[in-house]
Amino acid sequence: MRYVYPAIFTPLEGGYDVYFPDIPHCRTCGDTLPEAMDMAEDALSMVLAHAEDGNYSVPTSSETLDCEAPQFVNLVKADTEYWRRTNDNRAVRKNLTIPAWLNYQAEAAHVNFSSILQDALKAYLKIA
Repeated sequence: MRYVYPAIFTPLEGGYDVYFPDIPHCRTCGDTLPEAMDMAEDALSMVLAHAEDGNYSVPTSSETLDCEAPQFVNLVKADTEYWRRTNDNRAVRKNLTIPAWLNYQAEAAHVNFSSILQDALKAYLKIA
């Protein structure tokens, strides 16, 4: 699901504090404005994904918010489906085929096939 919520950004010495008045307990921060925006999107997506997964009501987004300088309001998007795809650590079963001789050698070396495949996929996809 996709959402947009207004957030209040408060400039601090060395960064920004961000909170969402419509979403209780959703608060984050960042050292720079771009980092604060990224953190706000991630925090909002996480909280809303958990609300959806738990069948909790998702609060309605305010149309406008007021704040006092130096604070400012900015809209932040949340995509809960994207958040789940990039943060879901549940194991997924995959079947694969390898030559028998390779299987025998790997089993004799007590190789953890799952771990090796994960490491190889991360290296191939250049994922840290």
